[in-house]
Amino acid sequence: MNTKRAISLLVNLLCFYLLAGSSCHVVRYVWWNYADINDYKKFPANPISSSAKPKAFNVPTSPVKQVIFSAKDYNTQDFEQFLEHHKTVAFLVIRNDSMIYEKYFDGFTRESIYPAFSVAKSFVSALVGIAIAEGKIRSVDQPITDFLPELKDPRFRNVTLKHLLEMRSGISFVEGYGNPFGTMAKFYYGLDLKKYTLALKIKDNPDKYYNYQSANTQLLAMALERVTGKTLSEYFEEKIWQPMGAEFPASWSIDSRSDRQIKAFCCINARAIDFAKFGQLYLDHGKTGKDTIIPPSWVSESLTIRTDSRDSEGFPYAYHWRVTKEGDFFAKGILGQYIYVCPEKKVVIVRFGKKSADISWARFFKEFSRSL
Repeated sequence: MNTKRAISLLVNLLCFYLLAGSSCHVVRYVWWNYADINDYKKFPANPISSSAKPKAFNVPTSPVKQVIFSAKDYNTQDFEQFLEHHKTVAFLVIRNDSMIYEKYFDGFTRESIYPAFSVAKSFVSALVGIAIAEGKIRSVDQPITDFLPELKDPRFRNVTLKHLLEMRSGISFVEGYGNPFGTMAKFYYGLDLKKYTLALKIKDNPDKYYNYQSANTQLLAMALERVTGKTLSEYFEEKIWQPMGAEFPASWSIDSRSDRQIKAFCCINARAIDFAKFGQLYLDHGKTGKDTIIPPSWVSESLTIRTDSRDSEGFPYAYHWRVTKEGDFFAKGILGQYIYVCPEKKVVIVRFGKKSADISWARFFKEFSRSL
């Protein structure tokens, strides 16, 4: 038996003995410790097929290194040392639909798989917009109980899809991976995500304040599965991944092989080049060529600042996207995973890393994109 199978078997045996006390997620947390860039190897996942017609970014018309480094006043070596020193493993820059920079570090390559973590939330938002356009959902003002009437707390009837998208639901949920006994650890490491989600409770009236919570995204995903009759990964593959021209297959992690509930708040596992295509899709108002994949009206609505919601860095939070006053927007995950879009410069930046490395990457990208 190889080492990985032995470790997996030991973790599962420990979980088996602790299931009666609902402590399996604690065992998995302690064994695996904090979430890291190899987490896609730890969990079972639903496969997502690549496109039969993969999109290719254009070849730049000017020398790549001259464009990017003279613009930023770095020489090649200094800039790449900066990226590597700050735990970057993939850094891509697309301008005017052309790949002007693509670099990988620390043994990672173009074929390497990267877990997106909370970047996945922006994909769920896009699927909500598609489901509305298809008439499967009437509007974001529908209560979540229209789709999940089995939610145990009756106060969920006052929580709408819009509240969930804006992280203003009032759910009792503590975000953060640092506590093995917390709700986030249970959602991430537990084996029965549907049970945990349906047992959620309301703490405050909806729309009272912003509180970033992965539970909001999980509820949206379960509503999507209910109205489409498909798993989230199937709907995603059909409506976004294949139509946008994904070059590589992907996967979406699930809680367990028995329950197979997708962890929608995180855990799309894919290549950096295909994450860049999603950013390009939003830059192009939901279109690729002549095909509309995400309704342009939804793209606009998703990026509109309506409330006083601000994330931990002070950026306005819209429909599972962070936005800037200059009109940029970005998807963000732990460890410094980013899809950053600057419409003014027609730039998409993708950064994946082992850590965020105490860098305000969004502010760096905002300056960097305008120097190109």
